[in-house]
Amino acid sequence: MDRLIFTAFSGLNSSMIRQRVIASNMANAQTIGYRADMLTFTPMTLKGRGLEVRALSDSEVRGANMAVGTITQTGRPLDLAMQGDVMLTVQGSDGTEAYTRRGDLSIAPSGLLQNGDGRPVMGEGGPITVPPGRQLIIAPDGQVLLGDPAAPDVPPARVDRIKLASPAGTRIEKGLDGLFRVYGGGVLPGDEEGKVLVGSLEQSNVNSSDVLVEMVEAQRLFDIRTKLISTAREIDEGTSQLMKIS
Repeated sequence: MDRLIFTAFSGLNSSMIRQRVIASNMANAQTIGYRADMLTFTPMTLKGRGLEVRALSDSEVRGANMAVGTITQTGRPLDLAMQGDVMLTVQGSDGTEAYTRRGDLSIAPSGLLQNGDGRPVMGEGGPITVPPGRQLIIAPDGQVLLGDPAAPDVPPARVDRIKLASPAGTRIEKGLDGLFRVYGGGVLPGDEEGKVLVGSLEQSNVNSSDVLVEMVEAQRLFDIRTKLISTAREIDEGTSQLMKIS
């Protein structure tokens, strides 16, 4: 069988991965703070006599589009939109620190402050909890203040500060859970100058129109590569016919 079919199969596999990435981005076009997945293609040329004309393709999701999404005002006091490149620190399912731009916060029945994914929000002393019967106020610098509705004249008391992490100079990677972590382990340092917009949310940075165009292009490329396998088969059959004649 001609080696062309292996090259074509490699291309088909890359096309399938690309379509999965596009489908994931489209499904999260309305997810708060979502960062679009980016696919990296790496050509892998086979070395050896008579083989360097063949090249396979290695594709992998190795990053995300970090462009800022559209900021919309909600007026809700627990909605936060991070300013600049700072990220909200949350606790992942494995108990380690993770980072996100999703800032639609709420208070769980247990008093735990969490975002829309149900991830506990991390402060300077760990996950932030709110005592029952208190009014939660979040300042633009991330400070968490608690007021007493029964004593409106008493100034709110500071209980913690949301950890706003800065990824500047550190390589981070996006996991399957949609959260970012430090590549190789570790945590990001807190940004003391980090700010948030209270009463606003950052939307997904996925452009639905662009994703639709990418999906059509990916499907056409998949069809072309499928025909390439058929061509390889025809070449192989033609070679077999010549061998029979000889």
